[in-house]
Amino acid sequence: MTTFNEVTSKSQSNQIITKARQMSWMFIAFVFALIIYPSRAHAQVIGTLDVNIPFQFQAGNIPFQFQAGQAVLPPGNYTVRMVDNSELAIMQITSKDHPSTSAIFRVHEKDLTSAPTENEVIFNKYGDHYFLAQVFDEGDPSGSEVVESSYEQKISKAAAETKVNVTTQQHQQQGD
Repeated sequence: MTTFNEVTSKSQSNQIITKARQMSWMFIAFVFALIIYPSRAHAQVIGTLDVNIPFQFQAGNIPFQFQAGQAVLPPGNYTVRMVDNSELAIMQITSKDHPSTSAIFRVHEKDLTSAPTENEVIFNKYGDHYFLAQVFDEGDPSGSEVVESSYEQKISKAAAETKVNVTTQQHQQQGD
């Protein structure tokens, strides 16, 4: 016959084994959650992201000297790109002819009523001064508008504004 102490001892032993199993499963679930969570947190976007601004595109041949941000750039072929980790607020324009020639400038979202059929770079012209004003990617009505520099604001007060559009032409290379 079993005694009361033996029954109590077996019952406590079973409870300890059950708790140990539960703790083991909880530990495994915790480790699994730690392994998976960082990859999801890395891709997390806070807020909404409605604008599809191009990472990089060819701005084409700009046939005149112009100002982008605080820099004055010579005529030539340029590439425009969004600066990494800028929260879509800073862009860079770089000369393809002289890669050390570039400018960084602040932008905000600008929407067109219809999507452009080509990459489009728009300049404000005051007298003989050109200022980079807007950048649009082919097929996307959402683009970027350049924040006016203090110099552009000063010039714009003294002269009448004219908009100048520069569109890129897509050249395809033919095989030999």
